Amino acid sequence: MAPVLSKDAPDIESILALNPRMQNHATLRSTSAKKLDKKHWKRNPDKNCFNCEKLENNFDDIKHTTLGERGALREAMRCLKCADAPCQKSCPTHLDIKSFITSIANKVFKAMNIPQIRNPSLLPPEKMPEAYSAKIALFGAGPASISCASFLARLGYSDITIFEKQEYVGGLSTSEIPQFRLPYDVVNFEIELMKDLGVKIICGKSLSVNEMTLNTLKENGYKAAFIGIGLPEPNKDHIFEGLTQDQGFYTSKDFLPLVAKGSKPGMYACHSPLPSIQGAVIVLGAGDTAFDCATSALRCGARRVFIVFRKGFVNIRAVPEEMELAKEEKCEFLPFLSPRKVIVKGGRIVAMQFVRTEQDEAGKWKEDEDQIVQLKAHVVISAFGSVLSDPKVKEALSPIKFNRWDLPEVDPETMQTSEPWVFAGGDIVGTANTTVESVNDGKQASWHIHKYIQSQYGASVSAKPELPLFYTPIDLVDISVEMAGLKFINPFGLASATPATNSSMIRRAFEAGWAFALTKTFSLDKDIVTNVSPRIIRGTTSGPMYGPGQSSFLNIELISEKTAAYWCQSVTELKADFPDNIVIASIMCSYNKNDWVELSKKAEASGADALELNLSCPHGMGERGMGLACGQDPELVRNICRWVRQAVQIPFFAKLTPNVTDIVSIARAAKEGGADGVTATNTVSGLMGLKADGTPWPAVGTGKRTTYGGVSGTAIRPIALRAVTSIARALPGFPILATGGIDSAESGLQFLHSGASVLQVCSAIQNQDFTVIEDYCTGLKALLYLSSIEELQDWDGQSPATVRHQKGKPVPRIAELVGKKLPSFGPFLEQRKKIIAENKIRQKEQNTAFSPLERKCFIPKRPIPTVKEVIGRALQYLGAYGELSITEQVVAMIDEEMCINCGKCYMTCNDSGYQAIQFDPETHLPTITDKCTGCTLCLSVCPIIDCIKMVSRTTPYEPQRGLPLAVKPVC
Repeated sequence: MAPVLSKDAPDIESILALNPRMQNHATLRSTSAKKLDKKHWKRNPDKNCFNCEKLENNFDDIKHTTLGERGALREAMRCLKCADAPCQKSCPTHLDIKSFITSIANKVFKAMNIPQIRNPSLLPPEKMPEAYSAKIALFGAGPASISCASFLARLGYSDITIFEKQEYVGGLSTSEIPQFRLPYDVVNFEIELMKDLGVKIICGKSLSVNEMTLNTLKENGYKAAFIGIGLPEPNKDHIFEGLTQDQGFYTSKDFLPLVAKGSKPGMYACHSPLPSIQGAVIVLGAGDTAFDCATSALRCGARRVFIVFRKGFVNIRAVPEEMELAKEEKCEFLPFLSPRKVIVKGGRIVAMQFVRTEQDEAGKWKEDEDQIVQLKAHVVISAFGSVLSDPKVKEALSPIKFNRWDLPEVDPETMQTSEPWVFAGGDIVGTANTTVESVNDGKQASWHIHKYIQSQYGASVSAKPELPLFYTPIDLVDISVEMAGLKFINPFGLASATPATNSSMIRRAFEAGWAFALTKTFSLDKDIVTNVSPRIIRGTTSGPMYGPGQSSFLNIELISEKTAAYWCQSVTELKADFPDNIVIASIMCSYNKNDWVELSKKAEASGADALELNLSCPHGMGERGMGLACGQDPELVRNICRWVRQAVQIPFFAKLTPNVTDIVSIARAAKEGGADGVTATNTVSGLMGLKADGTPWPAVGTGKRTTYGGVSGTAIRPIALRAVTSIARALPGFPILATGGIDSAESGLQFLHSGASVLQVCSAIQNQDFTVIEDYCTGLKALLYLSSIEELQDWDGQSPATVRHQKGKPVPRIAELVGKKLPSFGPFLEQRKKIIAENKIRQKEQNTAFSPLERKCFIPKRPIPTVKEVIGRALQYLGAYGELSITEQVVAMIDEEMCINCGKCYMTCNDSGYQAIQFDPETHLPTITDKCTGCTLCLSVCPIIDCIKMVSRTTPYEPQRGLPLAVKPVC
């Protein structure tokens, strides 16, 4: 009997065992069985404390906010990028958060080991005015001083020195924020950027009457000083007097630096062991520092940690993330307790007594001496804040005045003390409660230090603060380009669309940094139009994602409603005020020679640098014999171009439609007619969607009528790329203005590689605003710069090679530790945690020294390519299907350590591919079989970047024909 070809073979049936199937009946399974199932497939932490993860010596990143590249991009897309953004208004440093997140969304990453440089507009240090060589001293190498010194160096000051008491730098960010929350390399990165600008750091030098004082600074010629030493002494309750670390008592100022020295690679020259904590630990306090002490104690060996605080949960001062972490790591919270007595036996702390606190009706807190609570503990860590109490330090600060809190008296706006040449910021001032607020203090002080120093040299500064931005060698990259005899300062410009609705918008775009703009297409007065509404809608291609980041829009908007006279006068005004920017007048007429000659001459006379002939509007205008009606016939295009060529001397470009069978024939006709280039492409004609009742959107009037509109955005980028490459291959060197889905520097580079010379943008601006140009220019400069760095050749543009990770955090190769692969759920996850914990303890016992942090700035080894040099780079890789190799095949390879066991690869391979992936019923680990044909569907649907890679096939590829060939194939 002949085999039934349309039924799966037994081996395929076995593979399909876990493939989703339609259910005809409800499933039935007992609760007790389901509890066992739940335990096996569980992915979230177990509530049973007996299964608590052992954290000893585990200082790996635990932040939920640590993300891999794909996670970061997805999160960045969620940002609404609000106008007058509230997050920016409330940010302590007034950081441009909107721009920062847009940079992430546009893949402008900074993990490239690129040094910071001085503002390129500054004169060389030796040619700067004398004031900029004034000696400036900063005490304490914490966030406030780092910020202050960085901005002063950016302003151009060349003799800046930070004096640090300790042998390490970074202040509390280094010594008191644990490695698992703030890795030292993050702090060191900021310090190295500051040092790039010439700031000097001298360690082992303190502010004290025994070493350095404000008076000695002045005697040594320093013109200004900044005090950023924090609050160096702990606020210690009297009941702890006489207690020592040997007895089991620490303050946060003792404990956290010891933990940091033993866990932060690069912080200290020599390796230091972690504090040895055994048994139960009591942490006193409810601030960020207290929670850092608690979670650090677990990593030093504590069996159990109690966090004790005087007030209730609603009064906890720590940020919610800190409290949540302590809760997740099974720390115990004991509110409404005030310490009374430490019980010591045999020279060691054994317990501690507390009294209950309560709040009366008037809101005052009282202690009830009748309610006594005693907790057994082996270690007590006091985290009751910090003070400035060292008389030697206070004396060194003389003659500045102190306030009633025994802190320096400081002007909150200028950060200036009672001594005009001395400024202060950070914890020592008493207003900054966080690292970012300390950073802002330093930033604030830097401008007023600048203002003070300049006044001492008889110079003035602007009334409005103008602090320099961050600059790197990337900012020096030239991204200008020439096309058709026109010089563009960068390749990005406004398309003839909604961003150019009026000339004042074009003016604002030029002020933002756009290199060129096309006017909204205008016509002769006899062809003037009136638009309908609604007419511009979001596309359905983004699914249920609303807000910015839409992948498409559809519009049924016609050309400009404004007159030719308006646009001609506007062009004249814009060229007068922006001579270095290119203004291209976009015009449209019917197939009438006189009309084209008249309008093109008017546009030329206005001072336009070039013209764009709109022969491609896909809706409305075609019905009038204009736009698409002229652009789909090569003969009409050729004749229109000839008419315009005879009428004007300036360059002109024909705007092509993708709604044709062969766009190359239209481009060739334009060239034959004398066009200097083409715009490719206009929008794609489409119907975006229908509602459940069959009515369309947009729907005009009571009749709810619509028409086919123009689809734009990233959804049409593949069509636009095909059009650009087709024209560039057929007409080498013929200028192309690309448009269609350009929403980042990365996508812009794709069009340049495809053969375009300049790039028109519309939908990306509709998604955001004109300021995206900063990301585009920075991103393009970065892409060109990085391509010349040999050490980054494994990067894909601005995306680094993917590090093996789970949930954005690096993971060890479990298979190398225990010889088998384990997924990350249920009992397997518990095994993974146990293996990692044992490995961490083993590393602690080995007392392995930390490798020193070495920062290596990547310097280009070859010339940075210009925009012109990358144009058309991709064309060599395009060709006919028959030119593709059928002998060089690939197969999929899955990294089990990165796999999240979702089975998406398995399902797509089964129902859309070749049934070449086995899915283990117990571990849910996918395995590629020898049936893999390298189709790459699995990689395409995998949610984890580089979890699946395509690697070269090591055996000859033999297609499964189903039945033997009847004849020998020709090729």
